[in-house]
Amino acid sequence: MKSVYRVVIVGGGVVGASVAYHLAKFGWTDIALIERDVLTAGSSWHAAGGFHALNPDPNIAALQAYTIDLLTEVGEESGIDIGMHMTGGISFATDPARWEWLKASYRTFQSLGINDVELIGPDEIKARCPILSTHDIIGGLWSDREGHIDPSAVVHAYARAAKKRGADIIEHTKVEDLRQRPDGTWDVVTDKGVVHAEHVVNAGGLWAKKLGQMVGVDLPVTPMEHHYLVTEAIPELLAMKGELPTIVDLEGFTYSRQEQKGLLLGIYERDYKHWHMEGAPWDYGIELIQEDIGRIENELALGFQRFPCLETTGIKRWVNGAFTFSPDGNPLVGPLRGVRNYWVACGVMAGFLQGGGVGKSLAEWMIHGEPEADIFGMDIARYGAFASNREYIRQTTGQFYSRRFVMSYPNEPLPAGRVLKRPAAYEAMTRAGCRWGRVGGSSSRSTLRRRTSRKSRRCDAPTRSNSSAQKRVLPAREPLFSIRPHFLVTK
Repeated sequence: MKSVYRVVIVGGGVVGASVAYHLAKFGWTDIALIERDVLTAGSSWHAAGGFHALNPDPNIAALQAYTIDLLTEVGEESGIDIGMHMTGGISFATDPARWEWLKASYRTFQSLGINDVELIGPDEIKARCPILSTHDIIGGLWSDREGHIDPSAVVHAYARAAKKRGADIIEHTKVEDLRQRPDGTWDVVTDKGVVHAEHVVNAGGLWAKKLGQMVGVDLPVTPMEHHYLVTEAIPELLAMKGELPTIVDLEGFTYSRQEQKGLLLGIYERDYKHWHMEGAPWDYGIELIQEDIGRIENELALGFQRFPCLETTGIKRWVNGAFTFSPDGNPLVGPLRGVRNYWVACGVMAGFLQGGGVGKSLAEWMIHGEPEADIFGMDIARYGAFASNREYIRQTTGQFYSRRFVMSYPNEPLPAGRVLKRPAAYEAMTRAGCRWGRVGGSSSRSTLRRRTSRKSRRCDAPTRSNSSAQKRVLPAREPLFSIRPHFLVTK
């Protein structure tokens, strides 16, 4: 480890390794990735490793597509087999409204030039996934560019490719403090000495919040528990040629893929649970959390109903690991206002799907002053000090997790974090019929119901002359007047 670097990246998961790779690829080779334990420690080593190119946000979809293309390239450059399985995938609907939503999504993807998707019926779904119960399925959306990889291999591939391009990869070195000098550069204090760097990147994953607190920033990110199971070999898969596609049961809150000759079944339960909201303990690394089957039993039962063969198949292992989530589920990427030369690349819940795009965008931002793509949905600047409120983080991250597969609508108001900061007139306006939304962490009026007399809803309209009076009658139904949110309440 040298004493001076241009960039120090803290965190050796998939995101930190991707940032190191892209910085070196774009010409900044005087960089060091510092990992407290070993590469992949934290979340990356136990990830399910699935990927898909589709996303409702076209900009995020483009970055996900970039990541998928990059995975094979990095594997070849590093000489590491990343275990790429391009199986294709199906998201299916059992509810008519969900089917309409999938059809709308299909048209959106067509308009974006994504042509490797198609709508398929229950018979075709059964043909592509024979162990799936399709008795209540209306239809599904098929995508060619879905599959899974070996998570640990991908992290090591990024790291080795970065090292080949000149980066230093330093393991078993704990960052204990970050101290900024008057000129804006940083002293990175480790348990093996002090490193001076012009830039610091927080890619700390489960420890990102603690790394933020070292510079006086409380990042809106927190770990949450997530379960999946892996079964023993399934007779139908032993006899089958080829490989199952990835499956997302949108009404069942589960996802699945083939794991060797068994099945991996993951669950986004509605009864969510946070884990060490202030960040993982420093001595946590290649470890798991005790499974909590009772908390996920409802969604687990739906998964077993969807795959009847699981009723007679043994479970090889349970995985209950921690992943980090932001309030809206999107990554936190970019420079921090007021903290010079400090960058974040954290809260990347889908690290193996979005890690390549995050690394590329942040490297471009650091080197060229802005990313090539529009990444507004990932920019840390979308949050202000209001998002440091612990209760706000708890409510919003829990809401996102529990709604992972729930249909959302444009401009749909969601309840989490809505009344944590309220104007002085909140109670009186609520009694007067005000309906509240949330803007910038504060309660803001979104609609106001006009109250009229029950006895008469008639009023005189102005006339242009003194001729016979013209009158109009208000409709008996009370109209709802929309009011644009226009104020923030601060303390």
